[in-house]
Amino acid sequence: MAAAATMAAAARELMLRAGASDMEEEEGPLGSGPGLQEPLQLGELDISSDEFILDEVDVHIQANLEDELVKEALKTGVDLRHYSKQVELELQQIEQKSIRDYIQESENIASLHNQITACDAVLERMEQMLGAFQSDLSSISSEIRTLQEQSGAMNIRLRNRQAVRGKLGELVDGLIVPSALITAILEAPVTEPRFLEQLQELDAKAAAVREQEARGTAACADVRGILDRLRVKAVTKIREFILQKIYSFRKPMTNYQIPQTALLKYRFFYQFLLGNERATAKEIRDEYVETLSKIYLSYYRSYLGRLMKVQYEEVAEKDDLMGVEDTAKKGFFSKPSLRSRNTIFTLGTRGSVISPTELEAPILVPHTAQRGEQRYPFEALFRSQHYALLDNSCREYLFICEFFVVSGSAAHDLFHAVMGRTLSMTLKHLESYLTDCYDAIAVFLCIHIVLRFRNIAAKRDVPALDRYWEQVLALLWPRFELILEMNVQSVRSTDPQRLGGLDTRPHYVREGGITRRYAEFSSALVSINQTIPNERTMQLLGQLQVEVENFVLRVAAEFSSRKEQLVFLINNYDMMLGVLMERAADDSKEVESFQQLLNARTQEFIEELLSPPFGGLVAFVKEAEALIERGQAERLRGEEARVTQLIRGFGSSWKSSVESLSQDVMRSFTNFRNGTSIIQGALTQLIQLYHRFHRVLSQPQLRALPARAELINIHHLMVELKKHKPNF
Repeated sequence: MAAAATMAAAARELMLRAGASDMEEEEGPLGSGPGLQEPLQLGELDISSDEFILDEVDVHIQANLEDELVKEALKTGVDLRHYSKQVELELQQIEQKSIRDYIQESENIASLHNQITACDAVLERMEQMLGAFQSDLSSISSEIRTLQEQSGAMNIRLRNRQAVRGKLGELVDGLIVPSALITAILEAPVTEPRFLEQLQELDAKAAAVREQEARGTAACADVRGILDRLRVKAVTKIREFILQKIYSFRKPMTNYQIPQTALLKYRFFYQFLLGNERATAKEIRDEYVETLSKIYLSYYRSYLGRLMKVQYEEVAEKDDLMGVEDTAKKGFFSKPSLRSRNTIFTLGTRGSVISPTELEAPILVPHTAQRGEQRYPFEALFRSQHYALLDNSCREYLFICEFFVVSGSAAHDLFHAVMGRTLSMTLKHLESYLTDCYDAIAVFLCIHIVLRFRNIAAKRDVPALDRYWEQVLALLWPRFELILEMNVQSVRSTDPQRLGGLDTRPHYVREGGITRRYAEFSSALVSINQTIPNERTMQLLGQLQVEVENFVLRVAAEFSSRKEQLVFLINNYDMMLGVLMERAADDSKEVESFQQLLNARTQEFIEELLSPPFGGLVAFVKEAEALIERGQAERLRGEEARVTQLIRGFGSSWKSSVESLSQDVMRSFTNFRNGTSIIQGALTQLIQLYHRFHRVLSQPQLRALPARAELINIHHLMVELKKHKPNF
């Protein structure tokens, strides 16, 4: 039907476009056709809007022309007026058919109308119900807000009650004394684990009750009596147990370190006493201090007495100084000197006492050493004594800090209450020993032992011995400096004329010589001082070195000839330098100083050695070189006879002179290596001298000298002199 209507409309529009002549023929004058309500006059057309109307008509026609039925009708060439009438007829038929269908379905339509009416009624009732429900929801929302407010208030009350319950629970738990606690405190031995556990619980409850009493809690009065009785019982049992352990220290031959270590397992016992019964805690601490101080004092007094019995019987005395000779006369009542005085100036193996392995080696056992007839120098006894003191002091200090719960100055005071008497006794013993000690090496080794033990104590974090180490050093350093100054003075006051017969060997080559003692002594102190350098030691050694050098010069002055003096000086310098280089560092000040002295005296001795056989040659070469340098070489023309005599004299006697020179050197010097070096230096200088003589003779003034033909070739001389070089 829609398509037919569309086609009818399109047909009418096409008919309007067909032309006015056709419409006039069928329907009369323009504007009088069927379907028009009023005649349209051409004069009444709005020319200005015609284009707009035509555009709309074109759009409408174009849309209809696109319809399939219209396209089909146009293709077949159907007359649109007849086609329009046909369409209208079909529309009427369809309308009539629709009416008949409507009449046939009238009952269903009526039924549908009734159903729709019923639905409207149901929907109306639902609308009313929803309205009522909406009003109910609004009232429920207000009730929910009210409930939320009530819930918030109840939640606050609940939290408050829970907080109160928690506080009250803690209070009740702190005040309640369980039966297990009572049973353990009253019946269990203190060594059982459950006693310690319940003691900690009792301590916590006692602290809680004191706190609540301070706040004015009345319920504390209900348990105060029970807790006091339990506390008294616990204190009694703990006091008896700890005192029993302390008394066990007093048993003879008891290793007190074992019960002392056992006490550390029960260090909470003392903490409990500190918090609950300070009088008992003080009693236990005082008893411990009294007992241990006596034990340490007795142990160290006995150990020191037995230790000093294994010291060497021969010790240095007042007269055993570097400048005192064995040849010096002594009084009738004088004590016999050391069998070998040189031992107190020699380090030997004594320096091993400060090595890392020996420093912390086990302490000496005196009765074992006595059975084996072993003897030790003082520094070994000092090391053993102070290592035992260091080890026990560190252990004691750490025990005091841990068991008695102290630190800082309190720990320091308690430690000195225990060890003070022992430390004082040790200092007095050392002071007494040092009064008659003249062994500088032993004292110096003791100083370095103390310095190392002080470092060990610092590594173990035990500062309680710091003051003791300072006191020991305050005794050792002045004594060491005094002994060193006594040796310096002894060398300074030594009279060379009282030394008996002198020779050019080191003073003396035999044991006990002053220079030998100095070399051994200085190298010993230098090698020890290199580990922990001390400037004061080097200053004292410098003073001693100056005095020894002066002494060597004084003794050398006793010889009549300069050659003997030089031999004496070289021998002594070489000996001292050899000892120093063997035991001290090569770059030490002493080594450098004596090396310079040795080189200077050696050069002088070589010149002195070459002077008798070759003195004339030396003098001529020096004079000639001076003239040549000043430009006065013409004066050499008058020296032909002298030069001829020198050439022939050298050629005839140089071999015997060199042989005599070599023998003289080897007889004069005790150190063959040093003698070889001197011979080599002399031969080298002789070759240089003869080479200079050749250069002088090559001057024009002496070039025509006939005796030049008798000159020995330099290379031949070098080969011949090489044969005289000694091999050692």
